[in-house]
Amino acid sequence: MAKETMPGLLKENAVRYGDRKVAIREKEVGIWQSVTWKEYYENVRDFALGLHSLGFKPGDKLAYAGDNRPEGLYSELAAQSLGGAIVGIYPDSHLDQVEYIINHSDSIFVVAGDQEQADKVLDIKEKCPKVAKLIVDDPKGMRRYDDPILGYFKDVQKLGHELNKKEPHLFEDMVQKVTPDDVGMINYTSGTTGLPKGSMITHKNMFNVAKAQDTVDSASDTFEYVSFLPLAWIGEQEFGVYWSLYKAFTVNFPEKVETVQENIREIGPHIMLAPPRIWEKMCSEIQVKIQDAAWIKRLAYRVFSPVGYRMADFKLEKKEPSFGWKFLNRVAYFLLFRSLRNYFGLTHLRHVYTGGAPLGPEIFNMFQALGVNIKQAYGMTEQTAASIIHRTDDIRLDTVGTPIPGIEFKISDSGELLSRGDTVFKGYYKDPEATAQALRDGWFHSGDAALIEDDGHVIIIDRMSDVMKLTDGSKFSPQLIENKMRFSPFIIDAVVVGQERPFIASMIAIDMGNVGKWAENHQLPYTTFTDLSQKEEVYDLIAGEVKKTNESLPKVAKIKKFVLLYKELDADDDELTRTRKVRRKFVAERYRDLIDALYGEQEELEVEADIRYQDGKGFRMKTRVMVKQVEPLA
Repeated sequence: MAKETMPGLLKENAVRYGDRKVAIREKEVGIWQSVTWKEYYENVRDFALGLHSLGFKPGDKLAYAGDNRPEGLYSELAAQSLGGAIVGIYPDSHLDQVEYIINHSDSIFVVAGDQEQADKVLDIKEKCPKVAKLIVDDPKGMRRYDDPILGYFKDVQKLGHELNKKEPHLFEDMVQKVTPDDVGMINYTSGTTGLPKGSMITHKNMFNVAKAQDTVDSASDTFEYVSFLPLAWIGEQEFGVYWSLYKAFTVNFPEKVETVQENIREIGPHIMLAPPRIWEKMCSEIQVKIQDAAWIKRLAYRVFSPVGYRMADFKLEKKEPSFGWKFLNRVAYFLLFRSLRNYFGLTHLRHVYTGGAPLGPEIFNMFQALGVNIKQAYGMTEQTAASIIHRTDDIRLDTVGTPIPGIEFKISDSGELLSRGDTVFKGYYKDPEATAQALRDGWFHSGDAALIEDDGHVIIIDRMSDVMKLTDGSKFSPQLIENKMRFSPFIIDAVVVGQERPFIASMIAIDMGNVGKWAENHQLPYTTFTDLSQKEEVYDLIAGEVKKTNESLPKVAKIKKFVLLYKELDADDDELTRTRKVRRKFVAERYRDLIDALYGEQEELEVEADIRYQDGKGFRMKTRVMVKQVEPLA
């Protein structure tokens, strides 16, 4: 059964492809470095045997905190090969978050990607007594460090390489003992409602989600994939680890976060997964670039973008376009769509998904118009990522698709989405009460309010805890409204409020880059985000965007008032999770004075604002915040 484990799949690929095929690429100092399947296997083997020499045993946990690099995969597969589990830590996590995950998971080894991540662990090592070794991948800047807990990745591999010479069958023997029911990962939930919970993911879960994903959208071993989303996210695990091992396609790691878009263009991936934020940013960039383009390009966009939208309509309505529309679309492709797709590295895409949160229909429509067949993938950590996906020829903008093979869904009497199957997790680590609550009567309780249509399509309404009700009893989904608002290139975040209130209002964070460019074009001087966000002209600009959103909303769901936040919502301020989901209760409490003002008679108020620079330092200041009404309150 070893082949139905992640280390078993790695061994299988190493035997099948050897040095004939590239498994991993990483861009370093401007050059793409390649690792074959044989080298991938040997790197994992040596690191695993090194860990074994240092005392790592079956059932132990190894935490990885670092950027997406081959060593992240080596660490994961090595821990799993020894019968242990990997624990992912987001590289931008706070010290208290790092401490909580290391201690809660009982990790005895930590792999840090670089000096920054190593410093975090060294700062809290007295609070993490179970950690026996901190292993650093890139030791740049650490020459003078002499802490006894420190070790280095290459040194551990050398230790393992020597052990392999002495006992050449030891590694394979250990891999053979790993079973599909073993827990290979403890993946922490985003923690929107409290402390993150550690979901125990088995090899059976991993193997079956990869198999189901490939049944829905078959991949080839010639495909390319760019891994740029954090390895601590279960969605990236499914695509960049499980599926890539299952079908042996190549995983590419960008040089750094700032070069992701450039590196995607260079690779031209066949598979792409990105959360709504990435697609929203692309959409905003397209709109801004068109506005700044030469008149001939603006004309081409005005003439040909409606052709793309019409072709998208044909596809979504499952209708065959006429020869005339096909011809016009071909012309539009050569004169407009081809260059846009090439600029974003989307030319070779075969399977493209959005996941992590629902994507607004306007964004969906724009990419479909460009000929990018973007599909929604819905899933949760507890379902080992994707569990419901749009099919290539069966996309509906109001749904998240239909279930993948091997998982069954139903709606409870209270309207909650329930699931069971081979990809549902084993339970929460060290939390039997939460496990019993989530896994009741053989079904996983998602906490999502949903509907299942007669054709099998699933409609996600919102988190059950987030569905709101006005004082007149009208119910609405804040998430639906927020997704529509983010279609605007000038809005980066929106938080809708209205629970037990007479009308719906919103707190909005502007997109600094796009609004800043707009301000420059209109000769509007500004200094900081706070200064720009509170300009009357910017309020008028955003009021126009809110009114556009209201046009597509039913009367009960229209936004009546809004305020512009004096800062972006930030995961470092605990306002967002690391996957950029809003912590609604926390945000509602932090900005209570703004919410109260939205439902009062004030047209402006003065607040104490905590302003933070990018280096984490900041200051406290007073600032004026205005309240803008855009619809009659009655």
